[in-house]
Amino acid sequence: MALLKISEPGKRQSAINTKPAVGIDLGTTNSLISSGYRGNIEVLADTSGQFLLPSVVRYGKGVRPIVGWMAKEAAIGDPQNTVSSIKRLLGRGTSEVENMPQFEQYTFDASRDEGAPAIITEAGVKDPIQVSADILSELLSRAHDYIGEDIEGAVITVPAYFNDAQRQQTKEAANLIGLPVLRLLNEPTAAAIAYGLDSKEEGNVIVYDLGGGTFDVSLLCLKKGVFEVLATGGDTALGGDDFDYILSNWIAKQVYSDENPILEERGRLIAYANSVKHHLSLHESADLEFNNWRGSLNRKEFLEMCEPLVKKTINTCRRVLRDASLSVEQIDNIVMVGGSTRMPIVRQALESYFGRAPLAAIDPDKVVAMGAGIQAEVLAGNKSDNDFLLLDVNPLSLGIETMGELVEKIIPRNTTIPVAKAQEFTTFKDGQTSMIIHVVQGERELVSDCRSLARFELGGIPKMVAGAAKIRVTFQVDADGLLSVVAQELSTLKMSEIQVKPSFGLDAKAIEEMLRSSHQNAELDMELRAIKEAQIEGRQLIDAINSAREIDGDLLDELGHNHLDNLMHELSENISNGTIEEIREATERLNRVSSDFAASRMDLHIGHALKGEAIDNIDR
Repeated sequence: MALLKISEPGKRQSAINTKPAVGIDLGTTNSLISSGYRGNIEVLADTSGQFLLPSVVRYGKGVRPIVGWMAKEAAIGDPQNTVSSIKRLLGRGTSEVENMPQFEQYTFDASRDEGAPAIITEAGVKDPIQVSADILSELLSRAHDYIGEDIEGAVITVPAYFNDAQRQQTKEAANLIGLPVLRLLNEPTAAAIAYGLDSKEEGNVIVYDLGGGTFDVSLLCLKKGVFEVLATGGDTALGGDDFDYILSNWIAKQVYSDENPILEERGRLIAYANSVKHHLSLHESADLEFNNWRGSLNRKEFLEMCEPLVKKTINTCRRVLRDASLSVEQIDNIVMVGGSTRMPIVRQALESYFGRAPLAAIDPDKVVAMGAGIQAEVLAGNKSDNDFLLLDVNPLSLGIETMGELVEKIIPRNTTIPVAKAQEFTTFKDGQTSMIIHVVQGERELVSDCRSLARFELGGIPKMVAGAAKIRVTFQVDADGLLSVVAQELSTLKMSEIQVKPSFGLDAKAIEEMLRSSHQNAELDMELRAIKEAQIEGRQLIDAINSAREIDGDLLDELGHNHLDNLMHELSENISNGTIEEIREATERLNRVSSDFAASRMDLHIGHALKGEAIDNIDR
């Protein structure tokens, strides 16, 4: 008779042949963790049954940091030592965050000009990476309690518009607590995974993600299990917190004569505004009471107050559709993500713009964590009943600077990642032995209008005439959106490389401005590029002729030298002051006149090379 293995009542059933992996939604306002250890993806709760973990950390002298609900409550009485919305600081410099109104209660270490900003607390100086690591550590403790063993790895979600610096610091936070990162996953894409596997929908889907502190829109194409992000847009400094700030400022005008509450009451006022916002999501009006003031506010008044924010999100949807060359009628579904999408004013605005009600079958707070958990199970090697391919895109074009301060785009905007692309370049001057590789990001044609990411040098290039050397530059963007650049001289295989880790992030408004200006200045940029290229071609021709005259000048008589001098002077004048047509015409005239000189040089050098060779050996 076989024995049956039984477990004690209430004891957890262990998973069979499963590698423990988790999905983490590291949010601005709240964070969550999910696991598929028992076979189904579950969002893990704490001992009190709360699955949301407020992304708030309180630091005290000589004690362990407090994370979550207790820290959130402490923010009212001790705002300077309680850090919230830290996600907005990731990848930013100190000078950027000091002027952000959301962080006016913090004191920053002004001596740290570069890198992550440092917040001064009773427990010492803390930076965004450390604060994020403390939040991740608290989430990880939930997973350990649930699984009972070490975690194989985690998929951590980030906003689709996070740049290299913001993504890198997210990974560094996980590394700080020894948590292996299987992958960084865009939040809207994680939501698409959750909805795609559940509803088996195909077509074009807008993922509208309005969280506490960040906003993202992704346009995805779902076909036969393939998820492809066609275009993305968003704002890393827009979220539900901003609705709270608008409402708290309105209340402050009613309560305080100078409209500026004392620091100790600012936290309490924002918390109260948040509760009023939630009330108006369920009811048409709210009775207000703060300190000795009483009043009321209805949903329509709140809508008018917040209309600029809602309109800003709809404009982003419009830009994303334009980038993908799709119309509103071609959108099959709208997926709602983030707790802030519960606001009726948001849902009404989306339904009005797209002409259809958005999907909300999955809890908008949980959907990103669930998608991350599904992806974690796949990457950990656990069995999956569904096979799907996930393709993300890079939000801005990546390239290098070429002569004339022009940008050569190597990976265009909205290219599917992970991706590796290479392009060959050459030297501009005779005898050039090194080359500076200037990596830039942006949509404009001139370097001055784009963002500089990094510079590095490739040395050891053999001395050759201009244009003879071959340097291959390879750009590789991994699945986490991080960029590495390799430059290699092909004859000697000399190589130099760099991984782009900017010291601070790109402001969301600047990203929007870069995209807007690229559309507005497209025609002007192409004209400027054309004239720059004509100028470069002219200078190269002048340099080549001067180099040739130094070597074989005796092939020309005095009249020939004078003729070339006059034409080169004419071309130089046009390069400085002429139109593109004048530059091209002068270049063509100099090319025609110098062609006889070039032919004489070729005959001379071929003759020297073949001297003494038997005619039968020439073709061998």
